Amino acid sequence: MKKLNILFLSILTLCLFICIHSCRTSENHPTLEQGFANPPASARPGVYWYFMDGNLSKESITKDLKAMKEAGIGYVVYLEVNVGVPRGKVDFLSEQWQDLFGHAVKECKRLGIFITLGIGPGWSGSGGPWVEAGQSMQHLVCSSVEVTGGSNQTVILPKPAPREPFFGASGLTPEVKQQWQEFYNDVAVLAFPTGATRIGTAHTPGKAYGYLNMTEIDEKALYYRRPYSSADSVKQYLPLFEAFTAKAGDKAVDRSSIIDLSSKMQADGTLNWDVPGGKWTIMRFGSRVTGAITRPAPFPGLGLEADKFDTIAMSAHLDQFTGKLFRHIGFHKANSAGGLQMLHIDSWEMGAQNWTARFREEFTQRRGYDPLP
Repeated sequence: MKKLNILFLSILTLCLFICIHSCRTSENHPTLEQGFANPPASARPGVYWYFMDGNLSKESITKDLKAMKEAGIGYVVYLEVNVGVPRGKVDFLSEQWQDLFGHAVKECKRLGIFITLGIGPGWSGSGGPWVEAGQSMQHLVCSSVEVTGGSNQTVILPKPAPREPFFGASGLTPEVKQQWQEFYNDVAVLAFPTGATRIGTAHTPGKAYGYLNMTEIDEKALYYRRPYSSADSVKQYLPLFEAFTAKAGDKAVDRSSIIDLSSKMQADGTLNWDVPGGKWTIMRFGSRVTGAITRPAPFPGLGLEADKFDTIAMSAHLDQFTGKLFRHIGFHKANSAGGLQMLHIDSWEMGAQNWTARFREEFTQRRGYDPLP
């Protein structure tokens, strides 16, 4: 009985302690209603703060920030773009522009607003006119020639042409267009018997299947559930890749039959080779600039996108942009209330990159085998 009483008193004491602690804690923390009416700084919303190709001044910056402070804005993402508005008088990254950005940072710190800087001109990517072709985004291109063997032959392998940029070539400046057309580095010359082995996957018989690509749906609804189902009567409104069978590839070349002729080709594409009997396909692989540019960047900020696979190239870009800027204005570290806080990467709008100068070495080191046969 004594033990039960002691246990009961212990539990009662613990409950009282918890109640007292909870009351004290609630006194130190605002209620949900109070927190909603006066949210903490961490809960304040942020906005994109776009400047239109040179249209900025100290007065407009201060007025913008004061209005945002009054509206409860907690942070801004500072980007300069070109979306068709007539150009202003302040060239991007000029000394005047850098002074104005420094003013924006100081005003943010004074008003208690955090500021985040885009990692490059425009609203996507990281590049500029300071990016050289060799440190820009690259991809593999190729050309091919077919020969009939049984003799020594001299063949001219054409230099692979550049591929159309993801957003077309019309937006390239003359300087960038020249880099896109002229930059080229050979990667490999490979030969293999013409004709490849067909490969495929087994089809397990069951329910008949097919593909339906709907372009119009004559229905009205607040939302559509995508029908990831094989049940009867479920319509598959799923987008398909154009010519997906061709892109997937259903043939392969036996690795052991591939001959590396890279050392035999001269700089002008001339190849002298004792061709074995039979028909052979010779492919010349090289790397070219993808043509991806900063977009939609202010005119003085138009340039190639930096190589995303190369830390040296990215460091060079950052040094020419953020490094140059911070050296000019001084780095104003954010305090607990506001100021320059971080860099911002918006959206990926630059197509694909599949090559860089050290791709072969990095691939071999990371994957344990040479990507070339």
